Amino acid sequence: MSGRRPFAAVLAANTVSIAGSSLTLIGVPWFVLQTTGSARRAGIVAFCATLPVVVAALAGGPVIDRIGRRRVSAVSDLVCAVAVGAIPLLHYAGLLEFWMLCALMAVGGLVHTPGLTARYVLLPSLAEHAGTTVTRAASLYDAVSRGARMLGAAVAGVMIAAFGAETVLLLDAATFAVSALLVTAFLRGIPAAEPQRASGTVSLAGYRAELAEGWAFLTRSRLLMGITLMVMMTNGLDQGWSSVLLPVHGREALGGATALGLLVSLFGGFALLGALLYGAWGERFPRRAVFAAAFLASGSTRYVVAALTDTTLPLAVTMALAGLGAGMLNPILTTLMYEKVPEELRSRVSGVTTAGCELTMPLGGLAAGLLVDGFGTARALLLFGGAYLLTTLAPVVFPAWRELAPSAGGPAEPAATLSRREASPPGSVPAARPRHPSAK
Repeated sequence: MSGRRPFAAVLAANTVSIAGSSLTLIGVPWFVLQTTGSARRAGIVAFCATLPVVVAALAGGPVIDRIGRRRVSAVSDLVCAVAVGAIPLLHYAGLLEFWMLCALMAVGGLVHTPGLTARYVLLPSLAEHAGTTVTRAASLYDAVSRGARMLGAAVAGVMIAAFGAETVLLLDAATFAVSALLVTAFLRGIPAAEPQRASGTVSLAGYRAELAEGWAFLTRSRLLMGITLMVMMTNGLDQGWSSVLLPVHGREALGGATALGLLVSLFGGFALLGALLYGAWGERFPRRAVFAAAFLASGSTRYVVAALTDTTLPLAVTMALAGLGAGMLNPILTTLMYEKVPEELRSRVSGVTTAGCELTMPLGGLAAGLLVDGFGTARALLLFGGAYLLTTLAPVVFPAWRELAPSAGGPAEPAATLSRREASPPGSVPAARPRHPSAK
């Protein structure tokens, strides 16, 4: 299959899947708070949902290549559909125990990341088929994802208020099924989407060697390690924000799920605008300056404003400005990865960097729940905001970040020019892939 249809199908699959996941992003914390009234339990559910994500991201790269990116994406979405759909069905039947909720969220977390990674590493091949540049494809990919989150959050807030969190989770299960169908139907015949032949026999030792190859590529660059460590910290803080702090603040001070959906939608909508703006004009400016400014704008301000106000409007304005900055982050790092990491290593490097970036996410939700129960919502927000500010100063403070990009207008080196040997020496710069606020 050639032309734009495969790329359009992946965009559509991601749109449907991520819109549905935005329903879960709001629906699950609200469901836990509604049924248990405990911020600590909401944190425990977030811990159970994100701990398997780290394991899957770390070990999944070689598996994705061997099984095939199309198959991994489709199976991942189908399993997620079953796991998410089982929660409201068991609740309606009066059979849902708290440990079952934790287990089902863990299953979803385990299989969801390989599916996202499988679609993500296909972008260069799909961009070539569609006759566009990787930078534009990456910006469009992220913009569509941000728009889907905006739509999903708005729908979630309204549906929770009107029908309850259980209905929202059923709708999310349906979106996963639609995503699996799109990928299965429209990615046939794309060589990069099919199983990749291994250079040797399939064995545990060979698997470990492939995994180690991705890890070695990661550790050879100070910049890459800096990106991974920075995003690792901010992702943990963002997980606490999205799974505990914002839902609790919305429930206590903002009037309910509708306001919560509005805030997340504003963030997603302006993140969409930020991604589109970067795709159109971002290459004219130095990447380091844009990256540092965007991360500072999208970080600690949300926590501080939420801690100091109990009305929706100030936080809504802050979320909009934060989203604008956040939308510029993923296109920068996605483009950098495709420029520097050879195609045959992308699944492995992406898996390792994603695992590193997500390492603190299980602790973020758990810590937020414990801090809210122990010290109150406002103090927990301020503590998280202070930690976020210190973390996002890294691109300004540390010299290694000068390697992020050449000066404005400098030509990018295409990934196709890098052989495995050329990508290996110290100083090579594959990019980490962040999961920024609401960036599943």
